[in-house]
Amino acid sequence: MGKQDGSERLITIGDADDSGTPFLHIDMDAFYASVEELDDPSIVGKPVLVGGLNGRGVVSAANYVARQFGVNSAMPMSTALRKCPNAIVKRPRFDRYSEVSREVFAILADFSPLVQPLSIDEAFIDVSGAADLLGRPATIARAIRERIRAELGLAASIGVASSMFVAKVAGSKAKPDGMLVVPADSTREFLAPLPLRAIWGVGAVTAQRLSSFGYSSVRDIQNATVEQLAPVVGAAQAKHFRDLALGIDDRSISLDSQEKSIGRSQTFNTDLTDVKDMNRELLRMATDVASRARGHGILGHTVTVTIRYGDWTTITRSHTLADASNATRVIATEARKLLASVPDVNRGVRLLGVRLENLIGEGDFAVLWEDEADGHEIDDVVDAVATKFGSGAVQPASLIRRPNR
Repeated sequence: MGKQDGSERLITIGDADDSGTPFLHIDMDAFYASVEELDDPSIVGKPVLVGGLNGRGVVSAANYVARQFGVNSAMPMSTALRKCPNAIVKRPRFDRYSEVSREVFAILADFSPLVQPLSIDEAFIDVSGAADLLGRPATIARAIRERIRAELGLAASIGVASSMFVAKVAGSKAKPDGMLVVPADSTREFLAPLPLRAIWGVGAVTAQRLSSFGYSSVRDIQNATVEQLAPVVGAAQAKHFRDLALGIDDRSISLDSQEKSIGRSQTFNTDLTDVKDMNRELLRMATDVASRARGHGILGHTVTVTIRYGDWTTITRSHTLADASNATRVIATEARKLLASVPDVNRGVRLLGVRLENLIGEGDFAVLWEDEADGHEIDDVVDAVATKFGSGAVQPASLIRRPNR
C-alpha cells in the first residue's frame, strides 16, 4: 500500500474539510526504534534496527534512516545487515516499550473515552463527542501529536476520516510524523488509485486472483458490481470488498476489545537438543508472559506452546486451565507439560514460544479463594521488586547461569 520508507508520504497542510470525519487512527512511527533513540540520543540520525542479534534473528523495527536502505520489519536480520551494514542493532526491551505505550494511551484517553487499541503502538479514536469541548477532529489530531511529542519526545502519524478503515489507510499514508485528513466527500477519490492490498481482507492470494480477472486497483473494485465480483471471491467477500473500496465501513469503536493473547517466542542461533535447556527457555518465556499479564490486569484460560524444528516443521500444543491464571508457576508448568507431549524434540528445536490465550480482565473473574500452590505470593514479591528496581531484578534460580570457572 506504499513504501515503508516514507517516500510516498501524503499530509494535510493548512485547513481541510473535516466535517463528518470523527475517526482518528494513531500510529507511533517506528515505535521500538524511536524509543531506543529517545533513550540513547547518540544514535539519532543513524540507521537503527531493533531485533535479534543472532543469525536467525529478525527485524522487529527499523527507523526511517534504515528503511532508506531497503530494510523493513520482519526481514531476517542477516539480510538487513547486508543491505545496511552500518546499522546499529538494539536488542528488544519489551518492558520499556510497554511502559511508553501506557503513557501514549494515557494521553489518548484525555481526548476521548472511545479509544480502541490495535497493538502496543496503534489505536483508533472516536472524537465525535469531543467537538464541543476540544474542537474539530483535525484540531484534536494536531493536539494529540503535539502532546505526544512534547511529553514523550516521540512522533505519531494520524489519519482522520469518515470511517475506521479509511482513517487507517490515511494514517499509513501520512507516515512518518504526519497527519492526513480525508474529507468525507473525497473518500472514493482518495481510495481509487490504491492497490488491491489496501483493502482489508485482500491478501496476496486474493489480490492475485482478482488481478487474473482484470481487477488491479481499488478503482476497479469501485466500478464493479457485487454480482460481477461474486464469481471471483464469493458473494460475502464481494460485498465486503466493494463496500470498503467505496469507503463504507459501519464499524464503531469497541470498548470491549483487548489483546487476544500475550506471548513470547525465541529463535535460537543453534538448535536446542537438550530438553533441560528447552524447559529453561520455556520458564524464561513463561515468566515474561505472566509478568506482562499481571501488569495489564489480565488472566488467561489457555496456555499454548509452539515448537519449531530445525527443518521448519512447526507444532502447536494447547491446554485450557480449569481456572484462568496469570501465575508464573502455573503457566510454566503447563508449558513444560505441553513440551513433554511433543515427540522427538531432541532432534533439534530452532524456536520455542509460550502464549497465554482466551484472556479476561481480573475484574471479570470472581476469585472465591486463592490457591497457594500457584505461587501467587512469590509473584507478588517479584512484581513489587520489579516495580522498584526494574524487571529481571529477581529471577528463578534456574535462569541464572553459573559463571565458568
